[in-house]
Formats: sequence, C-alpha cells, structure tokens
Amino acid sequence: MKFSVYDKKETLKYILVFIAIIIVVVFYALSQRLTSVIEAEEKYKVELWADATREISLIDINTDITFLQKVIGGNTTIPVILADTSYNVLSYRNLPLQNYSPEDLKLLAKDFASKNNPIVIDMPSGGRQYICYDDSFLLKALTYVPIIMLMVLVVFLICVVVLILTIKQSEQNRLWVGLFKETAHQLGTPTSSLMAWTEILKSKYPNDELIPELDKDTMRLKTIVERFSQIGSKAELEVANVSEVVSEVVNYMRNRISRQVEIQTNIPNEAFAMLNISLFEWVVENLCKNAVDAMEGRGKLTVELTETPSLVVIDITDTGKGISKSNISKVFNMGFTTKKEVGA
Repeated sequence: MKFSVYDKKETLKYILVFIAIIIVVVFYALSQRLTSVIEAEEKYKVELWADATREISLIDINTDITFLQKVIGGNTTIPVILADTSYNVLSYRNLPLQNYSPEDLKLLAKDFASKNNPIVIDMPSGGRQYICYDDSFLLKALTYVPIIMLMVLVVFLICVVVLILTIKQSEQNRLWVGLFKETAHQLGTPTSSLMAWTEILKSKYPNDELIPELDKDTMRLKTIVERFSQIGSKAELEVANVSEVVSEVVNYMRNRISRQVEIQTNIPNEAFAMLNISLFEWVVENLCKNAVDAMEGRGKLTVELTETPSLVVIDITDTGKGISKSNISKVFNMGFTTKKEVGA
C-alpha cells in the first residue's frame, strides 16, 4: 500500500503529538517525584527545627545550646511560625515581609496550619506549642514547572501543526499552478490553429452570420489560455475602464446563457481603476456563470457598478437559492464547488 506525501506528513504530525504527550507525562512524573522528595526533606528539616526548639525548652540555663541554635538558625528557606494553642505567634522565620501585626501573624499561622499539619511541641510546663510552616519558594516554583512546560509544548505543537498545514497548502497551490500552466501549454497549439482556421473562414465567407460568433469564442479561448498561463505569476496591472470591461463580459454572456434569464445592468459609461483586464474578466464571468447556475437557468441577473472617491464597487446579484451557511467560509478555497459535475 503506497502512501502519498500528504499521508506521510499527516503521520508525522501524529507522531510529534504522541512524542510531545510522552514528554509531558515523563516530565510531569519526574517533577512530581522531585517535588515529593523536596517536600519530605523540608518536613524533616521542620521536624528537626521542632526537636531543637523542644530540647532548648528542656535543658537548664548552664547547658551549651550552640549546636541547637545552629540547627534552628540553619533553616533559611522554609517559612516557619512558632505559635501557642490559640495561634498567638511566639516567633517566626523566613517570612516574605519583615513587619507583621500580631493579627496578621495569627492569620498567617492558621493559613500555614491549613496547608501542612502543624508539628506539636509538648512543653515541660504541660502546655503545647505549634510549629506551623509553609512550602519554600523552590517547592512552590516546582509545582508550576509542569504547567509551564505543558504550555510551552502546546505552543510548540500548535506551531508544528500550523507549519505542516502551511507546507501542505503551499504544495497544493504549487500543484494547482503547475496544472494550470500545463493546461495553458496544451491548449495553446490547438487554439492558435482555431484562430488561423477562423481567419480563413472569415475570408471565404465574409457574410456568414455565425463566423463572427465563432471568432468571439475563439478569441475567448485565447483569453482563457492567457489566464491559465498567468496563474501563479504576479499580475501586471494597468489603468482600465472597468465599466467597459464589465459591459463586454455581460454582452458576451447574453448569447451564451438561457433565454429565460433576464440580465439587467446599471453601469456608468466610465469608471477607471488599476486591474489586470484578462484576470478581472475571468472573475466577472465566473460570478455571472455561478449566478446563472444558482438560478438553474431561470431568473433575474443584476449587474451594478458604482464608483466612490476611492473604490469601484461591483454588485452581482441573482434570484437563486443562495449559499448555505455551512459553505460560506469555503467559497474562496481553491477548487471548491457544490456542483456534482463542473461544466466547461
């Protein structure tokens, strides 16, 4: 079974998504493991700090407490509050602010106690003290790392998907351009022959009424070949009378659509703008053809042209069934059509 280049790129997209998910899961698991280790270590330090505080309360005044003071002073990262059973604060370390009111400290101690179970110190006098503590800045930062990484990976995946879609669209556009240019190349020779045969017929049968129409269609075919050859190239613009161009297209269409379609125009004599005449004629012609198809060969086609100080506005309306809401966003996609069979 053979796979096209688009299938391979689609597979690559899913592989990248799968790899990204694996990376997120592995990184999340590692960060959670590291967080658990640091959290356990911090709890051990606080318990050690509590033991040192308890020992200081038990020994007499002549005992050397230098080591115990080093243990207590060694905590420089974990926010700790020593409080009584009513959460009145006795001392604290490593809080983000220097000056707190007693009420603020009491509320902070209760907040710490709600996050981590306080460590209880039984005092020699029979009372109790609580050591309330919070997570260090490092531990808090680690909890946000997986979220940040997930956001980075999501952005990365979005960029990859957009890049793949852009490349796919670019390749499709190049394919269309190549197809159009090859079509123009293939039609060029027979079109030139038809033009030569038309000239011969005009010279032999100068009074024949059908030959001028044949000549028009042959010239139209030549124009179509030129249009196809220009696709993918930068359009060369020139100042042109839009009214004249639109009128010529409408007049050409009159004899080539159903007699049951009424064409009404409201076009001033002059309205100049910069345009590529050949491609612009194509646009107007296709709009008129689509309008006729939408009316199924019966109805009214209206072409109006108005001019403002900065714009030339063309309105082409019909009495057809219109475009469904589901297709409105697709009408400008290259090659999109709702017709089962595309006519010539």
